[in-house]
Amino acid sequence: MTERRVLHGWGRTAPTMANVVPVTSYDAVAHALKDAGPRGVVARGLGRSYGDAAQNAGGLVIDLTGLDRVHSVDVDGATVDVDAGVSLDTLMRALLPCGLWLPVIPGTRQVTVGGAIAADVHGKNHHVDGSFGNHVLSMELLTANGEVRTLMPEGPDAAAFWATVGGMGLTGIVLRARIRVKRVESAYFVVDTERTENLDELMDRLSDGDDQYAYSVAWFDSVTTGPRLGRAVLTRGRSALRDDLPRKLRSAPLRFAAPQLATMPPLFPSGLVNRLTASAFNELWYRKAPKNRHDEVQNITQFFHPLDIVAEWNRVYGPRGFVQYQFVLPFGAESTFRACVSAIASSGHVSCLNVLKRFGAANPAPLSFPNPGWTLAVDIPVGPGLGDLLDALDAMVLEAGGRVYLAKDSRVAPETLRAMYPRLDEFNRVRSELDPDGVFCSDLSRRLQL
Repeated sequence: MTERRVLHGWGRTAPTMANVVPVTSYDAVAHALKDAGPRGVVARGLGRSYGDAAQNAGGLVIDLTGLDRVHSVDVDGATVDVDAGVSLDTLMRALLPCGLWLPVIPGTRQVTVGGAIAADVHGKNHHVDGSFGNHVLSMELLTANGEVRTLMPEGPDAAAFWATVGGMGLTGIVLRARIRVKRVESAYFVVDTERTENLDELMDRLSDGDDQYAYSVAWFDSVTTGPRLGRAVLTRGRSALRDDLPRKLRSAPLRFAAPQLATMPPLFPSGLVNRLTASAFNELWYRKAPKNRHDEVQNITQFFHPLDIVAEWNRVYGPRGFVQYQFVLPFGAESTFRACVSAIASSGHVSCLNVLKRFGAANPAPLSFPNPGWTLAVDIPVGPGLGDLLDALDAMVLEAGGRVYLAKDSRVAPETLRAMYPRLDEFNRVRSELDPDGVFCSDLSRRLQL
């Protein structure tokens, strides 16, 4: 049954009204697609893209979260066959009892497989394992003419496969996928933690030691300026073997220990995240971390998803919402990277959730975000002057040969996007072949004139 709903991204900015159709079968998806009107259609999962990628003002949005079957887990072959609406949380719970683990995990488990493909999500291990699309062995794509095509990363449909990976849902609707997974002995991780005094020390530590770790990420202080600019907590680790675990955990090494303890109430005013509260949080987060601790055993929530403990945590930013601004700059552009961090810290705009990582090699997808280099993500509350800051950052990033992440974006200019993604014409050619009438569209695609 179609329902008129106001939709927004995780940043809670730019809400729009659409006709939403929940589906529970492939036939239902195909039937809904036939009803797409002049405003077109886009698929939606759990709504964790931060901007307007899964919105379609005045048009049709197909809710795929009911398409949630795990068809099979091949333990011997280390693969899984799943519907696109299956969440990564559900998939982890299905895989771990078999001694298997997802090859790429973003900052939340509350992402569907279809969304992970559309945004080509990345995690703490991109420098080793690449992004999510690297591990998709095949997918079933419903195209605009109602045909279901099986796409694989190599062969005659490789161009369509890679345009769909990172393609933000604009080539069709992914119904099902077969994914290569990893073997593990436990649901825990062996983690090294250290504090660094400033951004230069942090980048030096990442450059020197990342190749020794499967997973690596740094939280850094984006408020403090001066000689302590970019002071950070660096955490790096690997999957724990059973023998790494303390005795009390060895009896159930694959137990999924990732509770959700609370839901944030919708009561927070705008302005709660301000310079005073952000400074206090940054100081607390930095000081509570050990200066140098090795071989600590951490569970999934501790190491990967601390924010998943509290549902709807985005409400803390109030009704105006926030922008998560994420960019990547190539290696060799470290001076620009430092200038961007300095511009944020001195801008008067504040962020508490700041992540810095190193990316490895890119994959063949023309709109995939990760490129070799430094990536930074900051969460900034919406307020006066924020647009000017982000426009200035866009210009710095573009001049240095970098790009912003479409899954996080809600405001970049079309001409800036075209300059940041030089393979955009290649994507558009494949998209036109798959969808010549432009049936698949979204608020994002209209805003960016895709």
